[in-house]
Amino acid sequence: MIDIPDSLAELAQQRIEYGADDLDHLEKTPFEQFAAWYDYAHDHLREPNAMVVATADDTGPTARLVLLKSFDERGFVFYTHYTSAKGAQLAQSPRASLVFPWHELSRQVRVRAVVEKVSPEESDAYFAQRPRGSQIGAVASHQSQPVRSRSVLEKRYQDVEAELAGRPVERPDTWGGYLLRPFEVEFWQGMENRMHDRCVFTSRSGAPADLADASQWSVARLEP
Repeated sequence: MIDIPDSLAELAQQRIEYGADDLDHLEKTPFEQFAAWYDYAHDHLREPNAMVVATADDTGPTARLVLLKSFDERGFVFYTHYTSAKGAQLAQSPRASLVFPWHELSRQVRVRAVVEKVSPEESDAYFAQRPRGSQIGAVASHQSQPVRSRSVLEKRYQDVEAELAGRPVERPDTWGGYLLRPFEVEFWQGMENRMHDRCVFTSRSGAPADLADASQWSVARLEP
């Protein structure tokens, strides 16, 4: 018989009771609402910009954590290898979903969006700000590809580091940013008795819209 740890055996009984303010003070636009919630999360969480990105291809969906690196009225930006698994999925189906899992605040933000690459100039500007070690890592890594051992990966990093010693690291053409342009943004607040508060902004056109333009969005409260 497999020995199951108590923490797994008791999953059905593991429960945290939520209790917080509701969303009656909802802002007029998804831009303002996200900015207000993010500002609060920034002061209370270690990594509030960590977000789950879900993409899909013919075999089904895949989700992983990445870091938000830019936000404006267009949407949400993160950076990665275009040749990675998520890059391949986005090339096949340029739509994605985001989740900001702010557990300690009993909050989450869910986003559905159309995805496009940011301009090379925008990717260059962000790449130039990265620590040199991260720049070298972007050159050395063949993200999502199998590697024989950790030592092979470390040797490749060392080789790139030696090759570029004393020289600027240029952004690889296969690495850059994705802009997620939302057509739906939901704000979820955990409440007592699982009577959670959920409010969703939906683009009136059904297509990505200016997050800061209230006229382009409708708002609805959803049952928990």
